[in-house]
Amino acid sequence: QVQVVESGGGLAQAGGSLRLSCAASGRTFRLYSMAWFRQAPGREREFVVAINQSGGVIEYADSVKGRFTISRNYNENTIYLQMNSLKPEDTAVYYCAAGKIVATHHSAYVSWGQGTQVTVSS
Repeated sequence: QVQVVESGGGLAQAGGSLRLSCAASGRTFRLYSMAWFRQAPGREREFVVAINQSGGVIEYADSVKGRFTISRNYNENTIYLQMNSLKPEDTAVYYCAAGKIVATHHSAYVSWGQGTQVTVSS
């Protein structure tokens, strides 16, 4: 089963940008759909974006559409989340997940990273 590790979180000002990375272990990266979720204090884990195995199917949450972009690099076994026009409400721990389908519910994903903190100041 693939294992994933996130990096790239940090502090940004409103309107700024950050890029998150998620590195996947092993040679099975191509077999998995990948997703980002986030969780703010006191709130449930929230879907952000998912990309299928080929990269041809991408689904974004309405709250990030037009501001966030997901991509995957098969040579590096890594997915990226480019976050632009950040808002204070984007503040959360961001989690990378691997699964077999593109889905918005966290139960569809079988492998999770430890998360990386993103804080956006106003």
